[in-house]
Parts: sequence; C-alpha cells; structure tokens
Amino acid sequence: MTSIAWLLLALPIAGALILLIGGRALDKIGHLIGCVAVLAAFVVGLLLFLDSSGSTHVQLFDWIGVADLRIGLGLHLDPLSLTFVLLITGVGSLIHIYSIGYMAHDGERRKFFAYMNLFVAAMLLLVLGDSFVSLYAGWEGVGVASYLLIGFWSDRRSAATAAKKAFIMNRVGDVGLVLAILLIFKETGSTDFDKVFAAMPEVAANSPGTVTAIGLLLLLGACGKSGQVPLQAWLPDAMEGPTPVSALIHAATMVTAGVYLIARCSDIFNLTPDGQLVVCIVGAVTLLVGCIAGCAKDDIKKVLAYSTVSQIGYMFLAVGLGTGAYGLAIMHLLTHGFFKAALFLGAGSVMHAMNDDVDMRRMGGLARRLPITFAVMTCGYLAIIGFPFLSGYFSKDLIIEAAFGAGGAKGWIFGLAALIGAGITAFYMTRLMIMTFLGDPRWKQLRSADGREYHPHESPAVMTVPMILLAIGALGAGGYLAVGHRLVDYLAPSVGSFHEPELPMPTVVITLLTLLLVALGVLIAWLYVGRRPVPVIAPARVNPVVALARADVGGDAINEALFARPGIWATRMAVFADGRGVDGAVNGVAAGLGGLSGIWRRWQNGYVRSYALSMMAGTLLLVLALLVVRYA
Repeated sequence: MTSIAWLLLALPIAGALILLIGGRALDKIGHLIGCVAVLAAFVVGLLLFLDSSGSTHVQLFDWIGVADLRIGLGLHLDPLSLTFVLLITGVGSLIHIYSIGYMAHDGERRKFFAYMNLFVAAMLLLVLGDSFVSLYAGWEGVGVASYLLIGFWSDRRSAATAAKKAFIMNRVGDVGLVLAILLIFKETGSTDFDKVFAAMPEVAANSPGTVTAIGLLLLLGACGKSGQVPLQAWLPDAMEGPTPVSALIHAATMVTAGVYLIARCSDIFNLTPDGQLVVCIVGAVTLLVGCIAGCAKDDIKKVLAYSTVSQIGYMFLAVGLGTGAYGLAIMHLLTHGFFKAALFLGAGSVMHAMNDDVDMRRMGGLARRLPITFAVMTCGYLAIIGFPFLSGYFSKDLIIEAAFGAGGAKGWIFGLAALIGAGITAFYMTRLMIMTFLGDPRWKQLRSADGREYHPHESPAVMTVPMILLAIGALGAGGYLAVGHRLVDYLAPSVGSFHEPELPMPTVVITLLTLLLVALGVLIAWLYVGRRPVPVIAPARVNPVVALARADVGGDAINEALFARPGIWATRMAVFADGRGVDGAVNGVAAGLGGLSGIWRRWQNGYVRSYALSMMAGTLLLVLALLVVRYA
C-alpha cells in the first residue's frame, strides 16, 4: 500500500498546477478540481492509515547530491505523520467544500482554490518529509502559500499589510529553524531524522549546551509558525484573509506546524531539560496572553484568532512537559482542529449573513435567523470551554493535569496558569456567543457600508453541511480519542509512551477546580454582557486591563520596541556610516585627486621657457640634495 504514498503530495500539487496553468477556461469548474484533489488525498491518507504498521520510509527520488552529501526526498510514514495527514486532508476537504459557497461570487475563485491546494501540498510535505531539509521545504512552502492566501484580497490595503506582516514575522522564526538545521548537520553529519535522532545522545553527552542551543533554535522556528510569544502578533492580523483561510491556517494546519516540529524532535528535547522548560514557559505565557487579548476584541474573527493563540499555548505547554505529554498535545491539536474549524466556519457564515461585517457590537439576536450556524457554533463553544464529556473536556483537562504533574513549584505555576486560562476562555467565548447570537438584534437599526440594510439569512447547504460534520467532531472526537488512551498509545512509537503524572492532589479535585473556573467565567460573562445592553460603539474610556487587552497585551508595541526600532536605528546608523564614512572617504580621495590634478594642470601651460625653468629648478634641487647628503 505504501506504493501509493506519493499521491499524497502529487494530488494537491497537480490540482494547484492545473488551476494555475489552465487559466480562465477553468473558472467554472476550478473549485471542483480543487475539492476533488484534496478529497482524493484524504482517501489515500485513510488507506495508508488503515494499512499502517509501525514506521515506514518511502524513497521518492534523489534530491541533492554534492560530493559525499546525498539528500533524497522521502516520506516518513509513522503514527505521528499519518495523524497529521488525516487532519490536514480531512478537515482541509471540509473547508474546501465550504469555500465553494463562501467564494461563490468571487471572480478569482479558481485562483483561490489553487492557492488552497498549494497550501495543503506544502503542509503535507512538512509532516511527511523524512529529513530536516524536506521538512524545511514544506515549512517555506506553507509560508509562501499563507502569504498568498492571507493577502488574497490584495486590493484591500489591510489584507496586503497583514500578509506582509505574517511573511516577515515568520521569516524571523525561520532563521532559528535554519540555524538549528545547520547546527544539527555540523554535529551529526546528516539531516535525516533517523540518523540525527540516533546520534543526539552522543552529542548530548559530549556537549549538552549544543543540544540546548538546537532545542531553543527549533523553538524559535516553532514560535513563528504557531504564533507563540514573542512572535504572535501576525496571527490575529491574518484574519484579513477569506474566512476559509482563517479556518485552514488557524485550526488544522499552519499554526500546528510548530507543535509538530517539537513533537517530531522529541528525541532532541528529551535530552535538554532547560529547553523543555523554556518551551513550557512560552506555552504558559502565550495561553494567558491569548486569553486576555481575546476578552476585549469586538471583531468575531480576531476573538477566535486569539483563542487559537491561547489553545496552541496549551499544546506547547504539553510538549514542553516531555515524555508522556506529547500525545496529549497531539490529542488537543486534533480536537482543536474540529471545534476551532467549526467556530471559524460558523463565523464565516455569520459574516455571509451580515454583509461581511465582523463587529459583534453590530450583531445580536442572530440565533433565530441562523439556527444551524448557531447550533454549530454552540457545539464548538461548549467544546473549547471544556464542557463535560465534549472534546475540550478530554484533551485540555488532561493537559492541565499533566501541568500539575510536572512536580514542585514548576508544576504549581504551570498548572495554575492552565487553570486560569480555562476560566478566561469560558469568559471570552461566552461573551462572543452572547454578543453575536443573543440579546437585542442591534443590526435592525444599522445599514451596511454601501447603504443596504441587513437581512440575515442562513448559509446554503454547501456551507452548512461541512460545518455540521465539524460540529459532530467537536462533540465526540475527544471522547473517542481519550478512551483507553487510544490516541496516546497509538502515537507512542513516534513520541514515547504515556505515563500517568503524579499529581499533588486527586484528579477529581483538579477536574472540579477546572469546571468551577469555567462556570465562573461563563457567569461573569453573562453578568457583564448578557444582562446589560451592548453599545454599538465600543466605549472609549475603559479600565487599564481592558485597554491592555485592546492593545493586544502589548504584542506589537513590544516587538516594535525590542526589534523594529533598534533595527531602524541600526539601519540609520549604517546608512550614516556608509554615507559619511565609506562614501565620504571615497569621495574625499576623488576630490583630493581632482584638486591636485587642477593644480598640476597649471604647470602644463605650453610655454617652453616655463618647462626649461622647471627642469633647471629641479636640477638645482637635486644637486643641493646630493651636496647635503655628501657633507652632512
């Protein structure tokens, strides 16, 4: 069965090429070609998953050959990569189908599906590659495709700016990944996963600091792709792209690449406790930053974007905890793929009904007008806040328990951070649901930007059916994957076996504390938003906490102060040094030679008597010099 593995990459690549090369002739069927390509890849992935047994390598062709260096392009089929394949192609297929309706009136729909196929192909290469070089090729491919998709509506300045911001901030993280790969090659002489991971224990024994440096550089790359502190500021701005792009990037694929990278490199991180600690710190800080920022946003998609930042923070916290928790991170990644995709597509359905308006203050009372969308988003909402026996309850709560099980002060700090994050998540998600679907229909008194009145209506079946399927996954995927440690045991050959953590308190106490904080978050949101009229215009005078949340917890300000401004100053100094120093020296020499030539030119006057006098004067000076030397 592995003989068909190459189709996983070939199908979406072929779809992208056909749609891009075919041109306008394919405008009427381009969306169908894009959907069929990804659906076919899902079928191939499912067949490989059902036929899989352990880890298998499929060599496609020799890629790079320089002297003794040989790097081939091969596929690494194991439980971890196949899990990601099913997520990418399965959820990706539903998002493609949803896009048929969402992009129905866009004149560039064929190109949109081409870019979506390209994105899926790059993401599959990232998770299937059997070496750091092929992983990096997919990593950069995802970056290019995301740039094209985020800035798809490039006629909007905000979209073009957001795409550029995402591309540049990801390049910062990519520098870390490149340096990590170069350091790995220097220490092990290879980039193949099997050879690198086999050689790492010896490297750690001889130079533990080197392994820590590799882990931190890999973490930097992961932070860029997954929108973790300090490289999280690009992710909310990426909401300027079409909503299916937000669902594809923020739910199932691109933002999970960092989690995949750390899980794939578990053999490296297990050798550096300091590196694991930094990963945990980044995850804990990020999950709180994402929660706080999401509390004060009025843009429905930006609330969900910061929710993604926060939920990925939970995953980073889990992979940082080491052996036993990697599988928990992947389980939360899978459940998050279902409920967050359902939430994003539901938000897109709301926008579809509200003339693309994203301001929740201008909504309200939509539950009756959009019953299917409301039901889908309710399922996603209950799953993400960890309502008992839904997906988030099984995956996120296990991470909270594992955080407490880290031991000592570290366990208490990370455990409390995860608990607080659960409570804040319940607050801002309840706020979103109330402002969007409940209360007075504030849209009745408003008109859209072009003067049309709002007439909210349910989305067509091509959009609602994928939403319903994702909602079903949001309800039941967590329970299915958690029962009997089904998923973590399946992933054990790739990331290590699961070990029950030693908790400082009974599991039931942690569960009750989590549910109590979640209920408290829901109650505060209801008291703060549900029982008060929602002003259509956000109040200008707010308390410092809300002001901090509106300012994205200083994400852009911190990056500007620590990186952008020093970079600008350094650039200006370099320009000054180049203009006044290097150019000044060159121009000075040129001016000096020009001045001397002007002076010397005066000696060339064309008069023989002047030349004879010069010769005589020179001869006399020479004789005088010889006499001085002779009799000195």
